[in-house]
Amino acid sequence: MQMVEVTPRVWDRILAVRAGLSCACCGTFTGPERAALDLYGPVARRDLAPVTVAQIGQSLDGRVATASGDARDVSGPEGLAHLHRLRALVDGVVIGVGTALHDDPRLTVRLCAGPNPARIVIDPRGRLPDDAPMLTADGTRRIIVTATPRPRAPGIEVLHLPATDGRLDPAQVLEGLRGLGLGPLLIEGGGITITGFLEAGLLDRLQVSVAPLIIGSGPQGLTSLNPVDRLKDALRPEARIFGLGSDIVFDCALGPQAHQAIMPLHDRQPVTRITAAG
Repeated sequence: MQMVEVTPRVWDRILAVRAGLSCACCGTFTGPERAALDLYGPVARRDLAPVTVAQIGQSLDGRVATASGDARDVSGPEGLAHLHRLRALVDGVVIGVGTALHDDPRLTVRLCAGPNPARIVIDPRGRLPDDAPMLTADGTRRIIVTATPRPRAPGIEVLHLPATDGRLDPAQVLEGLRGLGLGPLLIEGGGITITGFLEAGLLDRLQVSVAPLIIGSGPQGLTSLNPVDRLKDALRPEARIFGLGSDIVFDCALGPQAHQAIMPLHDRQPVTRITAAG
């Protein structure tokens, strides 16, 4: 397990990677600083095709909330900071309408430096009210993906897609968001939304942040829509393990894009501006 330390100079470097002004592979850093670059660099890079990463925070027994629905303190302080760092590195954060209604998230970056991502909710039936916290007008893009022709407040973008049995196809959602000019995306929750993208083969990375507490009952983090009968058929992604102090992050690679992103951009060559063409 690699122990992570996100010092100011490391985070400045990671934000420079996000801006296409630097790389995560060069420079002299301590071991824990290098681990931070290894963890966040693959998400921050802009010289590769846009990545889709999901993150979920859970307890030791795989719960994301209590039976009464309390989910606010599942992740420890560093687990929460990790989530905000991921938000700062992507173009947009995606959640399902159930999470938006239950948790009232703001989806802003508050625990680290960095830009706020576009806030996106998958809301097939148009249930989310315009005064929801994530739809607050603050200069950041707000996007509702829906199958319902419901009028929305000025400034809220609407992506209309067809629904099947009340559900939107994750592949069409992803294609539609890319069509709106969004690059790297974070699928933040809830578990059903993340599972939908996972089982559709649309995730490049899955990060599971585990906090040292046992809840005992309540909703699970990931519940497969198509569970396997035999362990030999289970998905076994390659995982890198990072210690964040209060939490442990399992960073799972789910496709060629994930493997490519952890390869060094260059080998001790002078750093120049990175373009989308590489």
